[in-house]
Amino acid sequence: MSESRTYQTEAVILKKTKLREADLILTMYTPEFGKIQGVAKGVRKTKSRMAGHLELLTHSQISLTRGRNLDTITASQTVNSFMPLKSDLWLSSCALYCTELVNQFAEENLEDERVFRLLLETLKQLCDAPNKELVLHYYELHLLIEVGYGPQLRECVICHAPLTPVVNYFCAPVGGMVCPNCAAAQIGVHPLSINAQKVLRFFQDAGWEKANHLKIDADLCHEIERVMNIYLEYLLERNVKSADWLRSLREMRLKPVAVPPPRPLSSAPPATPTETIP
Repeated sequence: MSESRTYQTEAVILKKTKLREADLILTMYTPEFGKIQGVAKGVRKTKSRMAGHLELLTHSQISLTRGRNLDTITASQTVNSFMPLKSDLWLSSCALYCTELVNQFAEENLEDERVFRLLLETLKQLCDAPNKELVLHYYELHLLIEVGYGPQLRECVICHAPLTPVVNYFCAPVGGMVCPNCAAAQIGVHPLSINAQKVLRFFQDAGWEKANHLKIDADLCHEIERVMNIYLEYLLERNVKSADWLRSLREMRLKPVAVPPPRPLSSAPPATPTETIP
């Protein structure tokens, strides 16, 4: 039986590319078809009825018609607009980082509903969870697990001995942790504290509810961020653009703001000790 010419699916909008004067090519992630692309015709016109339903970071129900090269989006309806993500620069950047990772790791037309649900839940958590950094690191680790690159965190990748509670080393080329004895012979190893190892293993096993109750300090969070970035960039063989932007924003948020001195209440010059103020 031949495929139906039209079909419907849920989708999260990952990327938009301009096409001609008024069209867009949308890259989307769906539960049934994985990563797909579709043309939204006339959507850049001010009177387009679909434009608001096809914004970046939007979860929509879409209808498509199959085409020779690209399918055409014929209708769309918002399921969740995730408005908090679109009204805050920091949250927008966090969410776009998540969608960039999916776009880079996912193969086109390869169904993986678990990746779709992970992305969807991550966008919800970025709206609601108190610690956005933890949400990002939980997402990074579980996305890697789902796409087949989950790091080995409990035993040495080289000698396969269980890791003892000491400073061990993360080695991206071998895909996980190595013990101190094996680390000397490896290239590109990075020390990881006992607490950082515990947090990563906790994330590996815990659900969102438990992960959101975890409290870690800024130094530990930075340590986890560093090793995850190293691993992601090794796997992708390039820098993650949105990760660089996140780092810049993070530095700006942490940078102390200079407070100007208080302005005088009057524009008149201050009185000197010899003047009499009536």
